[in-house]
Amino acid sequence: STQSTGSSGINAEYGGLFPVCNMLVVLFLLFSSSSSLPGPKCQKKLQTLVNCYCKQGYRTTLDISADLPKSGCTTKKVRRRYEEGTKKVRYGGEKCDDAERFLSRQCGVGSSSQARAMPNVDIPDYYQMGPGTLKIPNSMFKDNRARICKSLVDSGVARGSILFFQGGVQEQQYDTDRDVEFQQESYFMWLFGVMEADFYGAIDADTSQSILFMPRLPASYAVWMGELKTPAYFQKRYGVDLVYYTDEIVTILKQQRPSALLVMQGTNSDSKSDFQEPTFEGIEQFKVDNSTLYNQIAECRVHKSPEEMKVMRYVNQISCEAHKEVMKIMQPGRMEYEGEATFKHYSYMKGGMRFVGYTCICASGNNAAVLHYGHSGEPNDKRVQEGDMLLFDMGAEYAGYTSDITVSFPANGRFTENQKFVYNTCLKANKAVLGVMAPGVKWTDMHRLAEKTIVEEFIKQGLLVNGTVDEMTEVYMGAIFMPHGLGHLIGLDVHDVGGYVNAPPRVDEPGIKYLRTTRVLEEGMVITVEPGVYFGDALIEAAYANPDQAKYINKELLEQFRGTGGVRIEDGVAVTADGAELLSHDVPRTVEEIEAFMDR
Repeated sequence: STQSTGSSGINAEYGGLFPVCNMLVVLFLLFSSSSSLPGPKCQKKLQTLVNCYCKQGYRTTLDISADLPKSGCTTKKVRRRYEEGTKKVRYGGEKCDDAERFLSRQCGVGSSSQARAMPNVDIPDYYQMGPGTLKIPNSMFKDNRARICKSLVDSGVARGSILFFQGGVQEQQYDTDRDVEFQQESYFMWLFGVMEADFYGAIDADTSQSILFMPRLPASYAVWMGELKTPAYFQKRYGVDLVYYTDEIVTILKQQRPSALLVMQGTNSDSKSDFQEPTFEGIEQFKVDNSTLYNQIAECRVHKSPEEMKVMRYVNQISCEAHKEVMKIMQPGRMEYEGEATFKHYSYMKGGMRFVGYTCICASGNNAAVLHYGHSGEPNDKRVQEGDMLLFDMGAEYAGYTSDITVSFPANGRFTENQKFVYNTCLKANKAVLGVMAPGVKWTDMHRLAEKTIVEEFIKQGLLVNGTVDEMTEVYMGAIFMPHGLGHLIGLDVHDVGGYVNAPPRVDEPGIKYLRTTRVLEEGMVITVEPGVYFGDALIEAAYANPDQAKYINKELLEQFRGTGGVRIEDGVAVTADGAELLSHDVPRTVEEIEAFMDR
């Protein structure tokens, strides 16, 4: 028989499905108080009613009215007999007061519009794109919800507070009816793992009880977009406690009697864009706190859980493999975009990764000196030439989590001496940082270490002259050749949140001012290490025109490198308890490794 693990209250959980034999017994009990059993037609329709509840996850009799035949015994009559019968049914020693509670006991259907029915279909309680791809359990998101609730409670948030969130909204392209391919808003993804648009969510700060509010879609949705899934489906699919419709938000929140609704409001330190507060009709009926939540949840996202770290390893592994596929096919005569196409194809085909985390940068020759090449004005459309260095910066995304890896290599598979010098300089800076990363290390110190390493190598090569490293550092010579920050936090966003939460202020100096975080490293952070050496015309010309910098430059030698672009070596790195874990380890990195790989 069906096993119940709790009362019929809002926190009840029900195991098992409703066996046919039990159903027949219940049908008998339903009408045992009547002078005679209903006729075969009515019995059949009543059985349809119960089946709809137990197998399809419908929540009220009104939900299934359209599914019952109208001839013979009317739906109204079936419902009345059903309700009358259940008033006198005892189940497990308890009297069931009404039909809804009876079904709650029998197959997990809640009263009113609460949805706890477990449909008799195979609903996954995890995310997995396909066979062989990573399986992400719902427990990862449940753990995230518990983490933010603990953080809030520990910080003294008022008892009875409810966290309230609005998920991403499906939008159309400009004034057309073409849907923009939907990707979930990152904070909502972190909390619930919901892939669909137009959801809302609530979490009880004291208990971590979770509620999803789903859009009530029209019947025509089934024709154009696919199956209309029930609240019971989404409860099982995403492992939340309750699911309602969005038009029930006010009613349900009033039942919860929150002391305050905690909502998100803040400014992203990378994009400088403001996070928009959630809104719904009737929100003015509640006390809203928009000052507590933003920084707390951003801080939680900075530190990856063990399950999140598994996802980060997966996206880095697949992205490494995809980069190697690109290296195999690229050669003089190819178009830059062929590298982009190969990367996306492999990531999706082998890793189930439909999206990349950012616009692919596939730069050849002098294009490699353009830090964010690949945009709509420069869409990876140059033909690769003999002697070009290639700088390919691409990262695949899975369940919202992304990688960010850059490889640089010669198009023909063989480094020239100048290319070898530039590449080894960049690699030395990369390894210098990786060698000392650990909890307690200041990220600004790592940036300065990378810059110092580059300047030292330029002095050895004779590109910089007539001064010491310290003297050149005082006039920011390193920023001429590495004009960006060393790296950034990464996770659900390629430039992940929290970079300037609990962090020292941004340093207003060339190069380092573009650091996306100034934090001290902590265990659980995932951050990129991406030193670069570039020969960009704009910055070189500015240095020539600056007497404080020009006096250190060997112009004759530097001119040999102009027009060659540049090199960036970018890795994803997890900070561990006693050091760092290189996540993007599976790409050839040394000159010898690259040449040997491309020979194959």
